[in-house]
Amino acid sequence: MSVAIENFIKAIYQFGKHAEYDTKTSTIAKKLGVSSAAATDMAKKLAIKGLIDYKKYKELKLTKEGALMALRVVRKHRIWESFLFKLLDLSLHEIHREAELLEHQTSDFLAEKLHKYLGYPDFDPHGDPIPSIDGEFPIIKDSIALSKALAQTQYRISRLQSDDKEFFDFCAEHYLINGELITVEKQFENTQMTQVKVGSNILLLNYNFTSLIQLVKNDEE
Repeated sequence: MSVAIENFIKAIYQFGKHAEYDTKTSTIAKKLGVSSAAATDMAKKLAIKGLIDYKKYKELKLTKEGALMALRVVRKHRIWESFLFKLLDLSLHEIHREAELLEHQTSDFLAEKLHKYLGYPDFDPHGDPIPSIDGEFPIIKDSIALSKALAQTQYRISRLQSDDKEFFDFCAEHYLINGELITVEKQFENTQMTQVKVGSNILLLNYNFTSLIQLVKNDEE
């Protein structure tokens, strides 16, 4: 499949997983930087191929075959992120940027070899689960967004859900990284701000930031 088709299928999969997004052709077009007309043409072609269900003015839905294709692209992306982070010590933003390119040039065979070389990790450096070649996900602990976490409670960061460079640069600078312990000190409901403690540092974060950080309860408490 072409890069354009894989990116289109992946965008539908990713947007379909978030309640704040929809999968209408206009939304997918904006995500991919193409015209709505071009996105509609692509949707019709992929419907003929049996990869998506297309109905005019309705959200795009992946078929079983389309979903499996999307998951295999996601798998390659996250395996490459793990490889680049572990072996080349690239930043969280850099591994995402490079994996966006490498995912389309990687066979299932090579992806499996890379995964084996890395020791079969279940999660990438952002905390995102790595699906199997059959589209199965590892067991994921129940998590909560930092914006909704309980005050006076200690958690462990489990996932950073963004592809923004400034977000990752800030996280790295203040040790907001996957696996790090974090204490939620206060939740300011009126202003949607959250005060946290990471190590000896006190941070005051807004909702746009805290909604992107997923936490799990600290099992060591």
